[in-house]
Amino acid sequence: MEREIVLLPKEKWKDYILPIGTVSDTYYDMEIVPLDSEGCTVRLVKKPAVPRIVHTPDEWDYPDKLYQEYRENAEAYGVLSEDGSRLLACIEICTEEWSNRLIVSELRITAELRGQGLGKRLMDIAKKRAKEQGRRAIILETQSCNTNAIGFYLHQGFELVGFDTCCYTNDDINRREVRINLGYIM
Repeated sequence: MEREIVLLPKEKWKDYILPIGTVSDTYYDMEIVPLDSEGCTVRLVKKPAVPRIVHTPDEWDYPDKLYQEYRENAEAYGVLSEDGSRLLACIEICTEEWSNRLIVSELRITAELRGQGLGKRLMDIAKKRAKEQGRRAIILETQSCNTNAIGFYLHQGFELVGFDTCCYTNDDINRREVRINLGYIM
């Protein structure tokens, strides 16, 4: 049975907390030869994570929520539990008007629904909305330790457009959790 994806009205779903957590046996290590007058070299190399990388919602004091105030013109779509009280999968998109890009600010699928094509269907909504709005690109953020998500995004046609080695802490590289920015050029 194909699950129905519905628009999540802002008035009902604003501030709905999305759990943040990853478990990964691999990560992309940042190998950086620092910038000098001759240039620099940056490589992202997939490596085994020993020990396994585990991040739980308890680590952050600012939970991800739907329809946060700073997100311009946000729209969210999702799959609900049978009683409609729980979000099983969702995507939130918002605009970045100054650069004419669409941002995927959230993409979550519960473990029990992964592997059923919902991620692709949700991403297809973002691609459709970007095309309808005449956006030049779709961008998103993920982490170097979230290799399953990175693999999914690459499969969806996204490519590396940037990274930030001190976004979350001043020790992101050693923590094996570097912000990776991916883009889908329309």
